[in-house]
Amino acid sequence: MTTDGSQTTAGATAWHPASWRGLPAKHQPAWPDVAELERTCKGLSTLPPLVFAGEARSLKAELARVASGEAFLLQAGDCAESFDGFNAVAIREKLRVILQMAVVLTYSSGVPTVKVGRIAGQFAKPRSSQTETIDGTELPSFLGHMVNDLPFSSDNRRPNPERLIQAYNQSASTLNLLRAFTKGGFADLHRVQAWNQEFVASSPEGQRYSDLAAEIDRALRFMEAAGVSSNHPEIHEADFYTSHEALILEYEEALTRQDSLTDDWYDCSAHMIWIGERTRQLDGAHVEFCKGIKNPIGCKVGPTATPEDVLGLCEALNPDRDPGRLTLIVRMGADKVADNLPPLLEAVRDAEHSVVWASDPMHGNTFTAESGHKTRHLDDVTTEVSQFFAAHREAGTWPGGIHVELTGEDVTECLGGEEEVAQGDLAKRYETMCDPRLNGRQGVDLAFRVSELLR
Repeated sequence: MTTDGSQTTAGATAWHPASWRGLPAKHQPAWPDVAELERTCKGLSTLPPLVFAGEARSLKAELARVASGEAFLLQAGDCAESFDGFNAVAIREKLRVILQMAVVLTYSSGVPTVKVGRIAGQFAKPRSSQTETIDGTELPSFLGHMVNDLPFSSDNRRPNPERLIQAYNQSASTLNLLRAFTKGGFADLHRVQAWNQEFVASSPEGQRYSDLAAEIDRALRFMEAAGVSSNHPEIHEADFYTSHEALILEYEEALTRQDSLTDDWYDCSAHMIWIGERTRQLDGAHVEFCKGIKNPIGCKVGPTATPEDVLGLCEALNPDRDPGRLTLIVRMGADKVADNLPPLLEAVRDAEHSVVWASDPMHGNTFTAESGHKTRHLDDVTTEVSQFFAAHREAGTWPGGIHVELTGEDVTECLGGEEEVAQGDLAKRYETMCDPRLNGRQGVDLAFRVSELLR
């Protein structure tokens, strides 16, 4: 791979990784030293890619199956990864919950589940205000560990380009662990019962999962007894891909490489990246950057999106109607999706655009509890998913996936679930840096509820 090459053979200016510069770029840090930022990014551009173009093409092929109704997308992970909480156990437990959810979805629906983590790069978050004021002191808002730190002091809140290097290094270590876990035996379906964590196994959701795992064990034993080999790679390994919001464009540009096999550009920071609801302007820098890379692209679509907005995004990001290229991630809220989604489905269907439709039932259902904690209720999450499925049934389109924020840790950040988290429980283990996440029990619970809709 190489990082140069911005001319076409005819000498005309082509898209290149810096094409976004000069266009409006929303929710970017106010870097205090631009020269330091550019030096850091120049160093980043010389480092090895975190993922490879061939891997991104493999994900695109799997997402093409989702777009045609032959598979289902599970995209899940942290709202914002932390430098402080980085360890192998946390990564393993997050992967474990995603694998459990995928087993539930696949076994119940009869279609493969494409597994994509919000991991190994999800270090930046847009905020509603550039600054935060406490006791009369105004400082930059916390924008994620890629940019600054959470404690409220001028040193911590100063955007620091060196954090981009730390984000790269932690992403590389995380990817190394994920590859070891998914290809080294941890993801083997013969271990499906062993994935049940103690706090999940003791819950109603965990018991239901345990019963399903026993069915899978019996099926595998039957195959072997009947002389059907269970040594197929899909039994012993799992394909697992990474994704994050492509918010900090200097970082994404620095990790964009030209594939030596195809000459196409790929953002090698992740297999899939997405554009947020706040940065999806058609004339903006984020859409311009994503136009030129060949990775699978996601785009969040909120309650204000019109059919014209969504068709414009389809034309900008996937003009060739290439299956698997574009995922539209719907985040509207349980009280809005039934009215707002159908016109978008009909417009995209009638224009014959090939897209993956996924439901993000988290971001539109956030509220502040009496305790002051930002939270979500699992009932609202599942209601939005149910309305998402109902709209697709009416339109004759495929409800292709879900996009959720969760952790493998036993946190108390979202309300509800079979083993209910009540408002009085929120303060017990509220550990997120930004948005509230489902815990392992709630994640498995959600998977069972979605599997019933898929049936």
